[in-house]
Amino acid sequence: MSNHLTPTELARESGLDRRDVILKCCELGVPIFNGRIDKTLFLSSLRETAVSVQSQVQIARA
Repeated sequence: MSNHLTPTELARESGLDRRDVILKCCELGVPIFNGRIDKTLFLSSLRETAVSVQSQVQIARA
């Protein structure tokens, strides 16, 4: 199984739209080299952002 995927392939695996994958790469600073994205880096960056947002929400509620 390949670790470097096109935005379309990564969108299919992550449940996002292709455009959203590209936007998230730009927002999170995940590089796109030769039209391919490192799947592990993308998904870990996405998870890290989600955890950060969730902890900020919990702090705001306290």
